[in-house]
Amino acid sequence: MRGALLRYRVMASVVGVLLIVLFFVATPLSNFDGSSMWRFIPATPDWVTPGSPVQEFGASVSEILGVLHGWLYMIFLVCAFLLARRAGWDLTFTLVTLVMGTVPVLSFWAEHRATRRVRHEHADELVAPARPPVA
Repeated sequence: MRGALLRYRVMASVVGVLLIVLFFVATPLSNFDGSSMWRFIPATPDWVTPGSPVQEFGASVSEILGVLHGWLYMIFLVCAFLLARRAGWDLTFTLVTLVMGTVPVLSFWAEHRATRRVRHEHADELVAPARPPVA
């Protein structure tokens, strides 16, 4: 159980950080072209024009992180599913945990929620085995 929880937590953290950078930094920078954004920002900054170094940086980072996040999210799904099976989660809890990996910031809440549940329900399995005395 310890290994499954650790793998899940690492993947949840990595995927969560990548999603935040992708959503809040890379994607907006790649879409800065002087037009309005998301229908509530009247215009993107004048210093970011199509083809500018900032816009090209955003596009490059979006492309790389988008692919990386997609592959790592698949690994996250496998780790979360395996943990759910070992921990005996119900379908609703499992689905919410899996879907929250797609929502920036909420992925960290889902990881915290899942870790707390596993630690509470499987505390005896998470205790490190006693080491034999050193001679």
